[in-house]
Amino acid sequence: MPKSDHWSGFRVMKRLLILNSKGGCGKTTIATNLAGLYAASGTSTTLFDYDPQGSSQRWLDLRPDHFPNIHGVFAATTTQGAVTRSYALRVPSDTERIIVDTPASMKRLEMMEMLRKASAVVVPVLPSGIDCHVTLDFLKQLSDLCRQMGLNLPIGIVANRVRINTRSFKKLKESLEDLDVPLVAILRESQNYVYAAEAGCAITEMKEPVFKKDNLQWSILINWLETGRIPSTIPPNTTEILHPLTI
Repeated sequence: MPKSDHWSGFRVMKRLLILNSKGGCGKTTIATNLAGLYAASGTSTTLFDYDPQGSSQRWLDLRPDHFPNIHGVFAATTTQGAVTRSYALRVPSDTERIIVDTPASMKRLEMMEMLRKASAVVVPVLPSGIDCHVTLDFLKQLSDLCRQMGLNLPIGIVANRVRINTRSFKKLKESLEDLDVPLVAILRESQNYVYAAEAGCAITEMKEPVFKKDNLQWSILINWLETGRIPSTIPPNTTEILHPLTI
């Protein structure tokens, strides 16, 4: 698929960090779907998996050969023999987007190293009381750490596995209103993500009509990552289709 003029800026490499100390919030879902979406656009993409569970790496292993290539780096493993760490983590010279899937817990120095290299940070959160509480604490720590490091990183929250018109989602939105970190996208709860994961592809790469409702939600996230803009109203449940390449 040829790149749109809107994506011509992708020649500048960006490293997108998917980060949250809370496990099970959907970091791998966001990382793999972003990687698949960028690759499908014709953007040279590398997916780093720092989680010892290796879920992103398994997703890459499932990816069909006829789908756009994504270079994978399983960064959770230690190097052996004469192979240096820097050599093991190398990326193709033409890489334009690096997606980094992180583990649930990291040491402070490890997080600082990742933040120094990042172009933007995406923080997934589930609309549950426990997840919201843990994530709010994490966001405060993250903001304080970036401030201490002198970093002015774009940080955005993605509400994941959302059911509209539920009390838990309403409470999540209320909790996020007082934060300096914006809610940049809302992803609905759907079995479509299970189907896409089992096929080794991004949800936006699935062509069946049942997947159309999810396209706009991912376009909104991509729009924020590439332009920093957020629509005044994020439609969480829409049938309108907006392909990312038309942003």
